[in-house]
Amino acid sequence: MLRQPMPKSSNHRVTVEPTIDVLSSGLRVVVTEIPHSQAAVLAAYVGVGSRDEARETLGLSHYLEHMLFKGTESRPEPTAISAAIEGAGGSLNAFTTRELTSYWNRVPFDRLPLAMDVLADSVRYSLLAEAEIERERTVICSEIRRAHDQPGQRVMQLLSDAAYGEQALGWEIAGDLESVGAVRRGHLADHIQTWYRPSNIVLSVAGNVDRAEVVELAERHWGSGWPEDSSEATPTRRPAAREMSEDLTQIEVRDLEQCNLALALRSIHRLDPDRYAMTLLNEVLGGGMTSRLFTEIREKRGLAYSVGSYPTAFDDAGHLSIMAGVTDEHVLETVDVVMDELGKLVAQPVSDEEIERVREHVIGSFRLGLDAAASWCHRAGGMLVSNGFIEPVEETIAGYESVTVADIQRVAQRIVREDNLAAAVVGPFEQADDLRERVGGFSPN
Repeated sequence: MLRQPMPKSSNHRVTVEPTIDVLSSGLRVVVTEIPHSQAAVLAAYVGVGSRDEARETLGLSHYLEHMLFKGTESRPEPTAISAAIEGAGGSLNAFTTRELTSYWNRVPFDRLPLAMDVLADSVRYSLLAEAEIERERTVICSEIRRAHDQPGQRVMQLLSDAAYGEQALGWEIAGDLESVGAVRRGHLADHIQTWYRPSNIVLSVAGNVDRAEVVELAERHWGSGWPEDSSEATPTRRPAAREMSEDLTQIEVRDLEQCNLALALRSIHRLDPDRYAMTLLNEVLGGGMTSRLFTEIREKRGLAYSVGSYPTAFDDAGHLSIMAGVTDEHVLETVDVVMDELGKLVAQPVSDEEIERVREHVIGSFRLGLDAAASWCHRAGGMLVSNGFIEPVEETIAGYESVTVADIQRVAQRIVREDNLAAAVVGPFEQADDLRERVGGFSPN
């Protein structure tokens, strides 16, 4: 039997580079061509989230996210939008964060025109029918109740409140039953008029698509027909307050099998120069199964099945969250271990071996996270609407590669400090005073 020789390995890589075009309306279109993909992924990113809302109607962005799937002028039936995409073999959804709202669909690449039509139709021409608003109010209230009933979600709600206090970043994205109950059609219409303007929307398209075709379709569906005042600037976002809550420890006693414990330190904003070092610091602390918290809390002490940490960053604020599921008798010990590990990051530089290990993991995970058209679509759209630019992949990797041991220690010293620790517990925990004493008296020195 003759065997064909194996091809020689090559380091040649096809570079994927998003392009940005601006339509006649001012709306930005970012296209990421991935010729080998079988998909076309489209997402409309709007620069508004829950932190831009009034407390009385909190949850408005999320409410509108639901409503834009509930019928348009050309597709008046509530199920027509989803039927159009799913009928092509695709999928669609949306999400709301504290700073943006996104609507997306994913279709086979040859159904790009349909996907563009449906996305523009749902975002721009929703009927906001009174009957659908009332019907969806019940659905959203059920979603809020479900989040409250799930301990893992509830503890993070309490942690946000403890870390940010009475300001928009500490409020719930979906609102509460009272604020959702106060939303009326006029609020939703005003929200669209105020925020859904071409200059505040980014259309991101990625996959087996042609840039020229995407821009032509986008101009047809998004380039004209906007209200007269659509060229006006959107309101200025209120800055985040630096103060944490007056109650840094929030506890909700429930009859559960274990306690859901969460801790947070206020940290850095999204474009802080130390953001790369912050990512590596988190990886050292609790970013995986070889992290310090996982090793100490699970492997050495057997206190928890799951434990970890992750950073969250906003325009002008951020926080580092630490979570663990532990029995009630192990809550305080787990908190002590976390505090001890935070103190070590401040006092002692990480080793060269440790920084190289976490660096490789961060870079590798980052690259693998861009293995699908959807990843490129959401990365480009989210970055452009939030930051005003798209950071090239190799620039991000270079940022990680530039982090030194001293950088990680400096960032630790920035965020691990007195009066900068908040805690929340949901579960059968009765030692509230002891936990408050630890959190209130926390000092890394």
